[in-house]
Amino acid sequence: MRLYKILFILLGIIFMSIGIVGVVVPVLPTTPFVILASVCFVKGSERFDRWFKATKIYKDYAEDFIRDRSMTLKRKIKLMIISDLMLAFPLIILDSIYIKIFILLVVIAKYYYFFGVIKTKAEEK
Repeated sequence: MRLYKILFILLGIIFMSIGIVGVVVPVLPTTPFVILASVCFVKGSERFDRWFKATKIYKDYAEDFIRDRSMTLKRKIKLMIISDLMLAFPLIILDSIYIKIFILLVVIAKYYYFFGVIKTKAEEK
C-alpha cells in the first residue's frame, strides 16, 4: 500500500474519532469531522470507505449532507453556535484590529456558505 493511502486512512481514523467524541461533547462539532473522515477514507481505501459508510455515525451525521449537500435547520444552527463561540474567544481577547477583521470576515463567509450555499431541508420524522 502506498504511503499516501496509509496517511489518508490514519487521518480518516483520527477525524472519525474526533467526530465520535463530538457526539458526547457539546462544544465539539461532529458533522465536519465525520465528513472529513469520509473524504479521507475515499482517498485512502475502498474497503475503509465501504466500512465507514455502513457505520451509524456516518448515517446519522454525514450521509444526508454528502448525498444531497443539504442540512436541517437545527443542525445548521447548532454548528453556527458552536463555531461562533469558538471564534468569539479570539475576537474578544486579541488586540490586533487586523485579526479581528479577519475573524469577522470568516464569520460572514461561514454564514453565507451555510445559509446561502447549503440547502436547508425539513427535519426527518
